[in-house]
Amino acid sequence: MGRFFNMDNKFFVFMGRLADLCMLNILCIICCIPVITAGASLTALYYVTLKMARNEESYIFRSFFKSFKQNFRQATVINLIMLAAAALLYLDTRITKAMADPMGKILAMIFALFTMIYVIILLYLYPVLAKFYNSVKNTFKNALLMGIRHLPYTFLMLAVCASPLLILFIPSFQVQMFLILVLILIGPALVAYCNSHFFVRIFDKYIPEEADASEGTEVIS
Repeated sequence: MGRFFNMDNKFFVFMGRLADLCMLNILCIICCIPVITAGASLTALYYVTLKMARNEESYIFRSFFKSFKQNFRQATVINLIMLAAAALLYLDTRITKAMADPMGKILAMIFALFTMIYVIILLYLYPVLAKFYNSVKNTFKNALLMGIRHLPYTFLMLAVCASPLLILFIPSFQVQMFLILVLILIGPALVAYCNSHFFVRIFDKYIPEEADASEGTEVIS
């Protein structure tokens, strides 16, 4: 019985991690509400989950706002670029769907490829920004190159990101609503935490052995 109430017990460690992810998730969502700050919020989210994945000591609020402040300018610029690119892709896709000739189908395939590239960049962009010091241009470049170089991990992480959609296939409406509430409470942070275990393996390949893997470092593509 004494071992059960030991704070090092796996059950308490697991529940503590869930509580941390809930707090982190709520913090991230609140900071994403202004939209323009979403980039800085997602970067801060990954800054904390990357530390969690390494089992490094991390204070949720302190670490989150440390990254939020440090990366705010770059993250905001990147966020605006990604929002503009998303809007452009959406408009182009709508236009090509309205085209009935063969050229419309060719353009549709081209924009589908661009959309896939966009998704890969989006997947890596904020974790790369959270981990490495770099210019905006090189952050985009490294996000794309890492995504292509590590395609097996990329596909696994995309599957993790898409996994919440499985809720839509559950026949019970009550169960769906319960799981949706759980996702709202912890979903984005849990996805980021799961993917951070893959990002840790990827990022370690780009960190010199003499460098401290827990701190930001410049990455050379």
